[in-house]
Amino acid sequence: MANIKSVIKDIRKNRARREHNRYYAKTARTFVKRIRLAKDKKTALELQPKVFSMLDKLAKKNVIHPNKAANIKSKLSKIINNLK
Repeated sequence: MANIKSVIKDIRKNRARREHNRYYAKTARTFVKRIRLAKDKKTALELQPKVFSMLDKLAKKNVIHPNKAANIKSKLSKIINNLK
């Protein structure tokens, strides 16, 4: 364990940020999964704006890479367009 006050505080802050980021990333993954498992197009289209917004916010806050968010959104759009 570090002896310097600022390093101890950094460790504490990093732990809190990690927990915060993990929660929101997991929540987004859950909603992505809901779209992937959707049986009808109507349900998927209702979830789409919320999920895309979540992914954009995660990318903006550097929780996930912006290209990863774009890739996920692209794949979800393909899945939604192929639903009946």
